[in-house]
Amino acid sequence: MNYFNLLLDRIKADLEGLQAAGILPAGLDFAAVALDPPKDPKHGDVSTNAAMVLAKAAGKPPREIATALAARLRSYSDTDGAEVAGPGFLNLRLKPSFWYARLSEALNAGDEYGRSTLGRGKGAVNVEYVSANPTGPMHVGHARGAVFGDALAALLEFTGHDVTREYYINDDGAQVDVLARSAYLRYREALGDRIGEIPSGLYPGEYLKDVGEGLVELYKQRFHNAPESEWMEPFREFAVAEMMGEIRDDLELLGVRHDVFTSERGLVAEGKVDKSLGGLRRKGLVYEGVLEPPKGKEPEDWEPRQQTLFKATQFGDDTDRPVQKSDGSWTYFATDIAYHADKIDRGFETLINVWGADHGGYVKRMEAAVKALSDGKVALDVQLCQLVKLMDRGQPVKMSKRAGTFVTLRDVVDAVGKDVVRFIMLTRRNDAQLEFDYAVVTEESKENPVFYVQYAHARCHSVLRKALEVMPGVDLSSSSLARVELQRLTHPDELALIKVLASWPRSVESAAEAHEPHRVAFWLRDLAAAFHALWNRGKEEEALRFLVDGDRSLTLARMALVRGCALGLAVGLRIMGVTPVEELR
Repeated sequence: MNYFNLLLDRIKADLEGLQAAGILPAGLDFAAVALDPPKDPKHGDVSTNAAMVLAKAAGKPPREIATALAARLRSYSDTDGAEVAGPGFLNLRLKPSFWYARLSEALNAGDEYGRSTLGRGKGAVNVEYVSANPTGPMHVGHARGAVFGDALAALLEFTGHDVTREYYINDDGAQVDVLARSAYLRYREALGDRIGEIPSGLYPGEYLKDVGEGLVELYKQRFHNAPESEWMEPFREFAVAEMMGEIRDDLELLGVRHDVFTSERGLVAEGKVDKSLGGLRRKGLVYEGVLEPPKGKEPEDWEPRQQTLFKATQFGDDTDRPVQKSDGSWTYFATDIAYHADKIDRGFETLINVWGADHGGYVKRMEAAVKALSDGKVALDVQLCQLVKLMDRGQPVKMSKRAGTFVTLRDVVDAVGKDVVRFIMLTRRNDAQLEFDYAVVTEESKENPVFYVQYAHARCHSVLRKALEVMPGVDLSSSSLARVELQRLTHPDELALIKVLASWPRSVESAAEAHEPHRVAFWLRDLAAAFHALWNRGKEEEALRFLVDGDRSLTLARMALVRGCALGLAVGLRIMGVTPVEELR
């Protein structure tokens, strides 16, 4: 349970009591009343702004309201104090009994600890991520967007949202024509032709050798000296299918799976671009016109020309956007409009797109399109992932020979493992650059966040195994430990660990609402730090050891705390797509 919600409900009930007593007027709106951790933990466990936000409507000084509310809150058996601070903030201190109840809740919830119904009834959510051009293997930059999107989808599912994971295949356009030409070159090579240096403008990676050999197996000599018009379509289709197979395999290595793959080429073939643009035209949002010259361009660099334009400026964009080229073909933006119209038609009420940072300039026009298509009823959130700087002992990692121009995702996973890649990709906000150093992410130190958190989880299970040796046959299941004498946990470090563990339901809901899965990694590090602190105190002070000779009830209470910590770490790691380890090699 999110204990902030529990306490907020309590505060609102007491405010209603003040209304019934005539201390506050009827009809007050409590929507802005909030509960948060105080900026300084010394001031208490939680702080509310109730008096501040109600003062004007109530016609009373904030401190007067806060004082009356504090008197009611002090009456609860698990409240240790309610103090008015500053102009009218109210700080609450909670007794250990309150925290024991939270630990018991966590143990009873087990692997479901923190799961909520936050998203229930809020409509279907589409999370589109990766969507790399099917022209080559995944690179390390794709890994960040893949992990971010996958963890965000898991986070939303955990908090009760109806989520679909989607991959948009950009298989219609110049880049796949270049892929087909590159594959044709490798096809000729597989037939025995000397191709020499790969011409500029084609994809040089050695991964296309397999594609060339596959084409020979399928078509033999049929297209050896044929004109491009004959082999372009079959070679494009074959190469895209092969690349998508490789991309799926690479994503599988990272533990990333999508529910839906949507083809750009399929949208065009099914007439969905015509349909979506026709709908916008009927709304008066597509017209024939001439754009102003781009800022910073000299007059001789630009020629005015009639274009088919979307009224993007009507929905917050900087300029209207072309949707059709002079040769009559659709622009990339037009097919993207059709794709988002298709998502809306499928019933999604929230669209989340995970893009590389280089697509930042594209956000406003896409937001404008979604507003126009849905009449403002569908929300679009574009999350941009910044670059990943791949290093080894502080030195840039050389590009992959197989890929030709970059380090592949497969190279990185092979080097450090799926779990390390996934965890590290979530240790910073997605819109901040990330440095990934092979040496740092594989060392066994506090500076390596993966090791630090996994070590805490492994230590928890080591303690539990030791307890079974000392107390053979004892039931150390979470449901059993939820019923032990938790009041034996009295040391400040024990209570500090419970408080961090108890913050999980609020943390996971906040992360889901903000679309920020990195908050899960931050919380895991905080929980691991609190556990390691208690472990280290036990090494220094015999009375704080987890296993206490001659005191079974205290040992069991500490096993409940250890089990609760293990549960919290495991739940958070699984949302990140990381497998919790019970032993470190």
